[in-house]
Amino acid sequence: MASIHREVHIAAPAAQVWAALRDVGAIHTKVAPGFVAHCVLDGEHRVVTFRNGMQARELIVDVDNDLMRVSWSVVGGRLTHHNASNQVSSTGERSCTVLWVADLLPNELAPAVAGMIEQGLAAMKAYQEGSSG
Repeated sequence: MASIHREVHIAAPAAQVWAALRDVGAIHTKVAPGFVAHCVLDGEHRVVTFRNGMQARELIVDVDNDLMRVSWSVVGGRLTHHNASNQVSSTGERSCTVLWVADLLPNELAPAVAGMIEQGLAAMKAYQEGSSG
């Protein structure tokens, strides 16, 4: 099973970044606009449309305010297994890191998924740093 771990430092308060991430239906407006073109909630799922036109149906597994961690699982599509999470950790009054972990099958999709994760983190960093004033 492929396991992807990526982390980014963001020059914005952890509380700000967490407030955006925990709003699971608004990632297209609060987390990474441009990278995520659209997102809509459908029961326990969110349907995410990326700027490249790809769409993913994601089961929201957990939103943990104490750990500042959200986890989800892509259901359907080419992945036979997928579980991912974003976790925010404060590194100072106006800085934090976001850790994105994804476990998936089949292994051969890992490079494409890793590329999307890296693009997502770059978009998140740019937007959150621009929003922190």
